[in-house]
Amino acid sequence: MKIIEFYRSSQPVLSLEIFPPSMIYPIETVFYTLDELVKLNAHYISITYPGGYNRARTVGIAARIKQQYGIEAQAHLTCVNHTSQELENILAELQNKDVTNIMALRGDLPETPDFDIKNCTYHYANELIEVIKAQGDFGIAAAAHPEGHPDCRRLKEDLYHLKNKVETGADFLITQLFFDNRIYFDFIDKCLSININCPIVPGIMPVLNANQIKKMIYLNGGSMPAKLIKIVDKYGDNPADMEKAGIDYAAGQISDLVADKVAGIHMYTMNKARQITNILEQAGLA
Repeated sequence: MKIIEFYRSSQPVLSLEIFPPSMIYPIETVFYTLDELVKLNAHYISITYPGGYNRARTVGIAARIKQQYGIEAQAHLTCVNHTSQELENILAELQNKDVTNIMALRGDLPETPDFDIKNCTYHYANELIEVIKAQGDFGIAAAAHPEGHPDCRRLKEDLYHLKNKVETGADFLITQLFFDNRIYFDFIDKCLSININCPIVPGIMPVLNANQIKKMIYLNGGSMPAKLIKIVDKYGDNPADMEKAGIDYAAGQISDLVADKVAGIHMYTMNKARQITNILEQAGLA
């Protein structure tokens, strides 16, 4: 089934995002994590596509989630550095494995000195959405950036790019991480003002150690509210206390969002089943 059907319910939809293990580790390691995460009764599980190099693992894990656990799976797919034939082959493989939901992304740009996106066949997620729509009857999600895409010069311009993705065929949107719910609510108001009316699902990533948040902000361009800065300053040198404070903070974010009747909660699990379970139990979603 298409994931958008879940969002037609009045109940908040719970989704979990995992990533394939590094190529130096057996693929089975991720299923030890999944054995715990499936106990949370998520509506669907999303599998990332880091840099494109784990393509086979992303597809394989998505297929096994449907077959082994009976849970709907969403496979991430990026378009940067892929040719038309490569995308056609990947989509055919997903269809053959009965994976019918895709998270359509541009993808991170390689950090090699000779890389030039102008030389790529595809440059933006809306182009990938067009390819997906042309090849099959997939459910499609796309990414939203509540604080603006790091590569976009103006927030208003970023909103119109987002609207383009929806008009091209994205059924719903999942946000990148944010640490202040006011940013999310303000973002929703801006989207509604330009008639982006599809579900916009808040993506929550817990801060479980001090170094982690620095990397998150570096990669995603998000901001860090004073309340969270105080937590990191107070507990950053004590890993156990920092983890507990991060769990409490994420649970508070989720409780506030659910109280405001959001369409769902998308958890960036970082493959940490115990901590995610604690967060969702504390927030009343598990």
